[in-house]
Parts: sequence; structure tokens; C-alpha cells
Amino acid sequence: MEKRFIYPDEVAEMLGIKKASSYKYIRMLNEELRAKGLIVIQGRTDRNYFMKRFFTQEDNNNANLQG
Repeated sequence: MEKRFIYPDEVAEMLGIKKASSYKYIRMLNEELRAKGLIVIQGRTDRNYFMKRFFTQEDNNNANLQG
């Protein structure tokens, strides 16, 4: 069974960035989820949402990764 959440160390590895930088992206994703009315947990984010936002062509065209 796949884990529901993705943590900073795994985000850093998948994106090829430092773990400290991965928190910025987790925070960004959690803000998006919160704006949709979902409850989020600090320091981790939904794995499926992360994959959708970072690794699908449609969403990459809309993602603001410079923020």
C-alpha cells in the first residue's frame, strides 16, 4: 500500500533539491489544498496531489514554481 503523504526528504530526492528547499514546495501545495477547503498537516503533503502538480504536463504549464 502506498503512503498517503509525502515528506520533505522524499520531495527533495524526487526534485533534486535540498531538504530545506523542499519545505517551500510542501508549504505551497498545502496552501493550495487549504484554499480548496481541505485540512492539511504541516511538514507533509498529499502524495497524489504532489505528483499531479509536479509531474503531469497539464499542471506543469500552470504551476508557479518560482514563488
